[in-house]
Amino acid sequence: MTIQSHEINNIKIAEIISDDMIIQSAQDGLDLMGNIYYQGFDKVILYEKNITPEFFDLKTRIAGEILQKFSNYRIGLAIVGDFSKYESKSMRDFIFESNKTKHINFVDQLENALENFSK
Repeated sequence: MTIQSHEINNIKIAEIISDDMIIQSAQDGLDLMGNIYYQGFDKVILYEKNITPEFFDLKTRIAGEILQKFSNYRIGLAIVGDFSKYESKSMRDFIFESNKTKHINFVDQLENALENFSK
């Protein structure tokens, strides 16, 4: 795992780059968040491929648990990927509602994540 640092408007953003699955459970999400926070980052960018597919099945509750922790600790999170493949209405609604808050964002490319964090 590599952390690419970005800084926009004095906001430190950690882009997590890896070929491995980083988040397989809510605990993995908490561990990553603690690591990022300890290193002084305010926001995190993760890629869909680094998150367990169960995250995108809302019945597992993994997404809710992880995103709640990021919200509680006020660490912004952007997940970059192609979310059009998720046909579940509940998942589409979840993504739509998350994007409205601007704290948790599902975006299709890195540039959009950085732009959202700059606002």
